[in-house]
Amino acid sequence: MAVDYTVIVLYLAGMLAMGWWGMRRARSKSEFLVAGRRLGPWMYSGTMAAIVLGGASTIGGVGLGYKYGLSGAWMVFAIGLGLLALSVFFSARIARLKVYTVSEMLDLRYGGRAGVISGVVMWAYTLMLAVTSTIAYATIFDVLFDLPRTLAIVLGGTIVVAYSTLGGMWSITITDMVQFVVKTIGVLLLLLPIAVIKAGGFSGMRDALPTSYFEPLGIGGETIFTYVLIYTFGMLIGQDIWQRVFTARTDKVAKWGGTVAGTYCLAYALAGAVIGTAAKVMYPTLPSADDAFATIVKDELPMGVRGLVLAAALAAVMSTSSGALIACATVANNDIWSRLRGAVARKDENDHDEVKGNRLFILIMGFAVILIAIALNDVVQALTVAYNLLVGGLLVPILGGLLWRRGTVQGALAAVTVGGLAVIGLMWTYGILANEPVYYGLLASLAAYVIVSLTTRPTDATVLANWRARLAGQDPAEGPAPEGAEATPATLTG
Repeated sequence: MAVDYTVIVLYLAGMLAMGWWGMRRARSKSEFLVAGRRLGPWMYSGTMAAIVLGGASTIGGVGLGYKYGLSGAWMVFAIGLGLLALSVFFSARIARLKVYTVSEMLDLRYGGRAGVISGVVMWAYTLMLAVTSTIAYATIFDVLFDLPRTLAIVLGGTIVVAYSTLGGMWSITITDMVQFVVKTIGVLLLLLPIAVIKAGGFSGMRDALPTSYFEPLGIGGETIFTYVLIYTFGMLIGQDIWQRVFTARTDKVAKWGGTVAGTYCLAYALAGAVIGTAAKVMYPTLPSADDAFATIVKDELPMGVRGLVLAAALAAVMSTSSGALIACATVANNDIWSRLRGAVARKDENDHDEVKGNRLFILIMGFAVILIAIALNDVVQALTVAYNLLVGGLLVPILGGLLWRRGTVQGALAAVTVGGLAVIGLMWTYGILANEPVYYGLLASLAAYVIVSLTTRPTDATVLANWRARLAGQDPAEGPAPEGAEATPATLTG
């Protein structure tokens, strides 16, 4: 294992070095929070794929393959579909807005007053996403070094907090690009073919397992529908995802780079399911499906390769954790704290105090994430609550604002409030892991949005004109943009 340990230690040291490098570039708010909005297509694609494919997609995706066969790919497949939908239909408009948070978008579209309540919901979602990713360190470091759970969480969490605090989005972008390469080599190019060969090839897998393992809908139609509702739609509205869209150099980079990343996610989903299916052939009686990844890596891979694949799993967890952490800190500082203390007026982006403030919030949120991760036991329930609130409370006002001109700020606030309360009440009635809360909560949010919007005064024409100008990539000072206006090349340089 000495070679494997060396690979892992060098990888972790490299992450810290990237953080130090990023600190030298992050000298303004824009550089720190959205990498100066300067990412080109290749770096954008790699980092976007890295943020959405975390520990759940890697360890959890293999576990679902172990339990259900090829249909276990549907969870990660739903994530890829969401990223494709976001990239093709919305990302260009989102990138042209030149904002930092989802709540700022809501304020722009509805004329203010929607930001704080939506910010609280988004903060809870990103916080729990960061917590669940941080807890995953315990599993990986247990395989690597046989460390106690608490120590593993502190070690992994400290490294992520350190490089995220030092360089903000620049550090996270560079580390995510490295993590994307490591995941591609470790999971797709090494673990996938080795697992299939060890399991006797596809013919051997078919002979050893029931036919249900090779049915595309074997996991169940209701489960697939729930995955699409939660993860596909969750990809459309999450702050962690939008903050990556804001890093694109142009709206075309956001659209086509995201499309490449989404396609990569579909391939990654299938790879995880195949690896899990192969593990079922080799280890038919594992106590937990989530042990499949670690077991096959530990027992079947040669020295050195094993270290690289474990580094790939670590990369998957770190990329999601760091992305969720900076999103959580951005929302906490810009959407909640600044509003509560009355600092609504935006400071100059080049004010170095803005960087210090956001760096401090990453440090504070990172410390909170580590403490919660140590104390929390049932992370599945916590993440389910976060996603239910996100989709049930925010999906309708966000997509409504992008697609329906008649939506009003009163309708948006009603949708967030009614949808959020409905989800909480239904989780209390049906149970946290039930499907009904997000189904009915989303319907309640939609009904509240439409009814209240139609019974209140339309959004002020000046607000809508400013909104259209921003969507078109124009400075509102230049005058209102016409209906359906598209950005010109001059406005796409970001």
